[in-house]
Amino acid sequence: MLEIGHVHTLLIEQINDSGALLRFGDELVLLPQREVTRAMEVGQEVNIFVYRGRQDRLVGTLNPPVAQVGEFALLRVSQTNKYGAFLDWGLDKELLVPFADQPERMKLDRHYLVHIGIDNSGRLLASARIERFLETQNNLKVGQEVDLLLWKFTDLGAKVIINNRYGGLLYREDLPHGIARGDKMRGYVKRLRDDFLIDVTLHKVGKAGRDDARQVVLEALQQEKTLPLTDKSSPAQIDTLLGISKKAFKRAVGTLYKEGIITLEEECIKLKATKRDK
Repeated sequence: MLEIGHVHTLLIEQINDSGALLRFGDELVLLPQREVTRAMEVGQEVNIFVYRGRQDRLVGTLNPPVAQVGEFALLRVSQTNKYGAFLDWGLDKELLVPFADQPERMKLDRHYLVHIGIDNSGRLLASARIERFLETQNNLKVGQEVDLLLWKFTDLGAKVIINNRYGGLLYREDLPHGIARGDKMRGYVKRLRDDFLIDVTLHKVGKAGRDDARQVVLEALQQEKTLPLTDKSSPAQIDTLLGISKKAFKRAVGTLYKEGIITLEEECIKLKATKRDK
């Protein structure tokens, strides 16, 4: 079955003045003339994003939008009218957000995180009612690597969307400096909670995470000999210099100190000189 709002690999059946007609079972999809290249020929397979154009005709494009059906994206409002708000998502045909799918009335030129969906008639729509599309049951495991999309900031840190399916929380101490709504990251499952939310972190958890942070600090010290960081340094300073959280930094420093590899000064940490260095 041809899924509207997704990329498909289709076979060119004919090329005419309107463009290229591509077949998927009993369906024909038009790739407009402006996107047909000289290299294209009948019988060739082409990857195109499929949507409904004017008069509900199936249309394809070689340049897919920023998100497909079932995904979330931060998009700009390009116009509003009596039907709702229209979002710029990379296609000539803008994406409608009906008023019923706007928790707050959307305003021109502002950006909103939305879920891309489709109605019963095959029309592509977006909704800003994010919670409606988040699944509560999951088969994730602690330590598993996942895709994260920053949804919104809270007093505890930031709500994120995990693998385009689940709601999660990235705590303030783990937030990178300069991060913004709509940013995509790779992270790790930290804790599976009873309220169906998932705590995540940007760093490996358990022994693997501790070993990684230790290695980051050690390699930086081996290169610089001294780091202008202490346990009083801000999370932003530590993230800028090392790319790790303050908690991970403190654990790594504690481990290196116990191992006798570093010394702790009032305003910095130093790599101990070895006999070869003296």
